[in-house]
Amino acid sequence: METIGTGGEGPTGALAREAAQVVLAAFDRFGAEFHRFAGRAQARFEARDWPGIQRDTAERLDLYPGVLADVLEQLRRRLGAGLRDRATWRLIRARYEASIAGQVEAPLAQTFFNSVSRRVFATVGIDPEIDFVVHEPCPLTDYAPVVDHFPAADGPAADGLAALFAALFAARPFAPGYADAPRDARAVGRIVEEQVHGRVRHLEVARPVFFRGKGAYIVGRLAVEGDGDGGRDGRDGRDGGDGGDGAGTGARHLPLVIALLNEGRGVEVDAVLLEEDEVSIVFSFARSYFLVDTNRPIELVSFLRAIMPRKPVSELFNAIGHNRHGKTEFYRALRRHMGHADDRFEFARGVRGMVMIVFTLPSYDVVFKVIRDEFDYPKTTTREHVMSRYRLVFRHDRAGRLVDAQEFEHLAFDASRFEPGLLEELRRSASQSVSVDGEKVDVRHVYTERRMIPLDVYVRESPPEAAIAAVLDYGQVLRDLAAANIFPGDMLLKNFGVSRHGRVIFYDYDEISFLTDMVFRDLPAARDDGEEMSAEPWYHVGENDVFPQEFLPFLGLTGPLRQAFLDRHGELLTAAFWRSMQEEHRAGRVPDILPYRPERRLPWRREGPGHPPLSPRAAAALAPRGPRGAEGVRLESPPSPRRPGGTAGGSDRTGRRDERTNRPTTTIRRPR
Repeated sequence: METIGTGGEGPTGALAREAAQVVLAAFDRFGAEFHRFAGRAQARFEARDWPGIQRDTAERLDLYPGVLADVLEQLRRRLGAGLRDRATWRLIRARYEASIAGQVEAPLAQTFFNSVSRRVFATVGIDPEIDFVVHEPCPLTDYAPVVDHFPAADGPAADGLAALFAALFAARPFAPGYADAPRDARAVGRIVEEQVHGRVRHLEVARPVFFRGKGAYIVGRLAVEGDGDGGRDGRDGRDGGDGGDGAGTGARHLPLVIALLNEGRGVEVDAVLLEEDEVSIVFSFARSYFLVDTNRPIELVSFLRAIMPRKPVSELFNAIGHNRHGKTEFYRALRRHMGHADDRFEFARGVRGMVMIVFTLPSYDVVFKVIRDEFDYPKTTTREHVMSRYRLVFRHDRAGRLVDAQEFEHLAFDASRFEPGLLEELRRSASQSVSVDGEKVDVRHVYTERRMIPLDVYVRESPPEAAIAAVLDYGQVLRDLAAANIFPGDMLLKNFGVSRHGRVIFYDYDEISFLTDMVFRDLPAARDDGEEMSAEPWYHVGENDVFPQEFLPFLGLTGPLRQAFLDRHGELLTAAFWRSMQEEHRAGRVPDILPYRPERRLPWRREGPGHPPLSPRAAAALAPRGPRGAEGVRLESPPSPRRPGGTAGGSDRTGRRDERTNRPTTTIRRPR
């Protein structure tokens, strides 16, 4: 960024100029450190330094608040008693604005300035005298500076595509080399030839490679001419973006993501994705942010938006690590939407929360979660502990199964935009998070998440095949979270949701813990009839003890749903499974959690025994039945123990007996 000029100015102007220069220098320092993290991601991938990538991903999240804390201290020293003088800050903003005018990163620089000013003044909403106020979305621009073009060779399609991808791999080198670049180029070419209708004219690829976890991703899109349906998903991907060679020519553009792994033999193609929905899942709000080295984030987001036009711009900024500007884009989009819509905030669907009040705007695909002042029995956690759980998730590998919860402070709304019952509940039960002053509502602290259908609602209302698929994916969520060293704690179906892609995602974090902190135990055998019939456990239960044999009764699954879960995921009900996952983490082995379906992997990379077969009863429930709803598939309400709640926080009898052992069932909770 440019140095701020002096011009003719008095003492106040000189002070404002110095302060603006301090903020600008801090923003530049943030950018340099941000690029340092992203710039070494390829070296870590090449060295198979998976713990290093995990550390960098987490530590980069601390960079922005750390720079903010430093710049605020510098401003306190320079401005002294004038730190909160509004006239001085108007001058600071004017000087800062002049310095970033015309700069490609100006929108991100404005977000940084607003972060500073809001911490100085604890602004409620937006202060137009001090903050940068932009009502329009971030201007998506010509993405040519961040894209390389690879023309398809003439001749037979198979040969031309193999040559195209061979050229791509040559332009994306890695230190250990590719294990077999010609083989992979031919394989990718065959997949494209089989699945894309029409002739590929050229390939547009983002210059930076995207790194996350153990994977590297080449992200681009194919320009295709000739008749076609736009790919497997049936949508016509005709060009509407800027910067592509096919703009305005009638070419169809189809997404292309090539997933790469480095397993020690050299870099290899693992999977090829050609559908917008599948690419969107790779960039999901339930995954950790990429490490991607670019000094042109706005142009890169412009290209990504051309590939995924339905993905919110805010989530694309989040995906490449600029989550603070992603929050800015989210808030601006929300305000624009509320200016055009006239619906009101109301309670979100699902069971009333014991820890959170959850509400939504029906016309907007987001939920808002505020922490209650007091928690319903048997919850014994604290506000501070709940917030610490959300911080844990924010910094941890979300494995595609933990929703990205964005934390906001001091959002201002008109009271008229709330349903009366919701507004009264917020007044009465969330006074630490929300205040109402006349016609204004100040939401002092809130988490926002993408809205999903609660899993218990989904399986109750869906056709049998969809309900069973969701239950099977629920079991996979538990496996994926265990692979990410996460134990959800409260495993009731109501704490999980189903996304628009049909993926099950966990979103209730107040009981979440590291898997390696838990103690997974087998239920002790009763030594006599007295212990067998005891109303209370006769054995010691530690604070972090978990008994997986007790999970199933509290899920409320019956009939085909229950049988399908047992067929596919029965080992989740054994302590041995959970202890084996703990051993993996304690040995320092980072598991593979792939953001795509196994069938998208190259044929020779589809390894492993696969899923166990479903029983005839469960398989029959998956047979087509027509639009009859979930007949034959029933979700039973979980048993109501004497202290109702989830699977963590104390110890209680349920009054029911296990079907297999005829013993009373026990839910183990960890007290807070």
